[in-house]
Amino acid sequence: MAVASTHTTLKGAPAFGIVALVETVLTRVARYRLYRQTVNELSALSDRELADLGLHRSMIRRLAQQATEDQVAQ
Repeated sequence: MAVASTHTTLKGAPAFGIVALVETVLTRVARYRLYRQTVNELSALSDRELADLGLHRSMIRRLAQQATEDQVAQ
């Protein structure tokens, strides 16, 4: 006796179980890596270079978080 089954997932439909857990972890890791990369790159700039961009060093973390959210939303 042969059993055939198909499993389809609708785009945007919530996934459950271990697949959802793995997807969530991978998404969060990707977000964090992008956030850290952005923070590191902006932190490497001098105060003069940041000022030329219209930024202050205290703005780096917030800007990195916004950039990460914008990137993931696309």
